[in-house]
Amino acid sequence: MWIAEGLLNATTNWLRKEVQPPGTGLSDFGEMRRHLRPADVILVEGRTRIAGVIQAVTLSSWTHSALYIGRPVDIVDPDTVARLRMLPGVRDDTQLILEAEIGRGVIISPLTRYAHEHLRLCRPSALTAADAQIVIAYAAARLGMPYDVRQIFDLLRFFFPYGLLPRHWRSTLFEVGSSELARTICSTLIAEAFLSVRYPILPRVSPGGSGEPVFHQRNSRLRTPRDFDYSPYFDIVKYPFYGEVMEDYRDLIWDDGPSDGDAAQPAAPASPAPKQ
Repeated sequence: MWIAEGLLNATTNWLRKEVQPPGTGLSDFGEMRRHLRPADVILVEGRTRIAGVIQAVTLSSWTHSALYIGRPVDIVDPDTVARLRMLPGVRDDTQLILEAEIGRGVIISPLTRYAHEHLRLCRPSALTAADAQIVIAYAAARLGMPYDVRQIFDLLRFFFPYGLLPRHWRSTLFEVGSSELARTICSTLIAEAFLSVRYPILPRVSPGGSGEPVFHQRNSRLRTPRDFDYSPYFDIVKYPFYGEVMEDYRDLIWDDGPSDGDAAQPAAPASPAPKQ
């Protein structure tokens, strides 16, 4: 038993290992954290081996999603507050996110965990404050929920040549859009939380008897992080490092020195238009 558990832990740690160096976040994290609202969804561009798998299959740079639940002092549900206050390092004013992570299950993390990552903020624009608290309570009630062991080994199969695998080892995980893939991704739990208040993400719409649109929720196990980005029911909120209006780009400070690799070479100044 301990051998199998050790192998599982080693495999999980290998999948979670960061294989890309940390970059520079493309938005103002300090400004974003001041304007976050409960039940906002934060997308993360991951740098681990498992993130590479998700990027390849979903064709999206967003590999992880987390639910912003706010500060314990601002949460309405007393059971959720009591559960959060039992966690080490959590104070009443700590900004928290809820996320599902391979090898750890459903956990609470400080928002600052992703202070230096490339993020995107997706806001459920029409969600009421009362329903936002229901979404948070639903997700928080699943704290500690573990991952299925099979999902970890399904992901591991991506690192072997697919054609060389015995047929009975192959998984529907390799099929684009497969529910098995989505089960390994954090967005499933968040989708279920929004489903609890019947808030749409990417529903199927059909005409009703009188021609009115009828919404059909899709299986939450089919949700991936990019769906919150694509959803017309979530606003994409951005916080640039400088200014709030387009005219401010004229005041940006640019380094026109030698390229550092991926930086573009400075363009030549535009020639004045010839006089007519």
